[in-house]
Amino acid sequence: MSGLGLILSGGGARGAYEVGVLEYIFSEFADAQGNAPKVDLISGTSVGAVNGAFVASAIGEMPGALKQLVSIWTDLELPHVLGFGLRQAAGLYRVLLGGSGQARGVFDPAPLSALVGRTVRWRRLRRNIQSGQLRALTVSTTHVGTGQPVIFLDAAPGQGIPKGLSLHALVRRAKIGQHHVLASAAIPLIFPAVEIGDEIHCDGGLRLNTPMGPSVHLGMNRLLVVGLSTPPAAGRRAVQDGKYPGATYMLGKVLNAFLLDHVNTDLLEVQRINDFLEDGIRAYGPEFLERINDAAKVRGALAERRLLNSLVLRPTTDIGQVASEYLASNRVRFGKALGRAFISMLDVGAGADADLASYLLFDGGFAQTLIEMGRRDAHARRDEIEAFLFEDPDAILSPSQTVESGERSGSKPAE
Repeated sequence: MSGLGLILSGGGARGAYEVGVLEYIFSEFADAQGNAPKVDLISGTSVGAVNGAFVASAIGEMPGALKQLVSIWTDLELPHVLGFGLRQAAGLYRVLLGGSGQARGVFDPAPLSALVGRTVRWRRLRRNIQSGQLRALTVSTTHVGTGQPVIFLDAAPGQGIPKGLSLHALVRRAKIGQHHVLASAAIPLIFPAVEIGDEIHCDGGLRLNTPMGPSVHLGMNRLLVVGLSTPPAAGRRAVQDGKYPGATYMLGKVLNAFLLDHVNTDLLEVQRINDFLEDGIRAYGPEFLERINDAAKVRGALAERRLLNSLVLRPTTDIGQVASEYLASNRVRFGKALGRAFISMLDVGAGADADLASYLLFDGGFAQTLIEMGRRDAHARRDEIEAFLFEDPDAILSPSQTVESGERSGSKPAE
C-alpha cells in the first residue's frame, strides 16, 4: 500500500498559515482538468484537526473548497471563536479550582463549537471515508486522566487498524465528529476539556502535535507535513536588555514548549532509520527490506518497514513576532469591553514576541497575514513541492539528497 499523507500541526490561530500553504499547493498543482493532488490520509491535531476535518469533507472538490476555507478564516472576528463576558469573568475561579459540573475554560467554547459545526460538512466527510475517496482521517487528543495521547481513527471499510503507534499512544476507531475535533483543539485552561464517552480529553498538541505516526503505520509512503513553528534565529533577542517580561509573555513561551511541534526530533528519527535501511540495502542488496519484513511478520508486526519520503513546510518568520507587529499596528475587533480588556493583556510589553496572542488572535486581518505568508513560503519551495508530489515515490533517497535542517527526509519504519 502507498499514498500521500497530509499532516497538520496544532497552534490555535496560527492555523491560518496552514490554510495558505494548502491553498497554494492545491491550486498551483491542479492538473489541466482542475483536479488537485490526491490526498489519501489526513492527520490533524488541535487547529490542524479543524483544518484537516474541513479538507476531509471537501476531498474531490479541491481546489475550489480551499478558497472557501480561506474566506472562513479571513472573515473571522474574535467573538466568532472566543466567547468572553461577565459569565466567563465570574467563573474564572472554576477554571483554576475545578469542581463538579461542566468543565470550564477562560473562554466560552460555544462560538468555536458553532464555527466548527458550520464549517465542516460532516455528512460529506462520512461519505468520503465510506466510499474510500479518503482512506482515513485521524484526530489526536490528550486523555486528561492519564496524560496519554489518543488517536481517533476514522478509516474506510477494509482498512486495517494498528494496535498502537508507540508505547504510549492509544488508537481508537471512531466516526469522527464535532466533539473529537473540539477536544483536539481544547487548549488547556483557554478552552474547557471535552467529554468523549465517559472520558475527558483536551488538546492533542500536549503530546502529539505533529501526528506523523498514523500515516506511517497506515501504509503511506509520502508525508506532507505543515508545521507552525520556526527554528529560533541565532542571536535574536526577544526581550530588551534590562526589561522583564510579564506573565502573558511567559505563558506564551510555555505554550510554545507544550504545543508547538517537535518536528525536528521526529525527522531526525526518520533520517536515522532511513540511513539504517539504505546501509542495509547497500550491504545486502534490495532483498534486505524483504527479509527484515518477513522476520517482522513472524513476530506479528502488521505493517512493514519501507522507504518513506517526507516534506515539511513551516513558517520562515516567527509567528509570535508577526503577532506582536500586528497587535502594534491594528485594532483587533472584539465586541465586548471585557473581551477588549483581555486582549489588551496580551500586549507584549518588554518582549518582541506575542506568542500567547498568536494562539488567540482569531482575527480576519491576522489570518490574512498568515495565509499570505503560507502562500509565499510554499511558492519559495515550489520546485521541491512539485518533485515531492510527482516524482517516483519509491525512489531511494541517498543521504546527499536530504536537507540538513531536516525539512526533507527519507524513510521510517511502520510497525
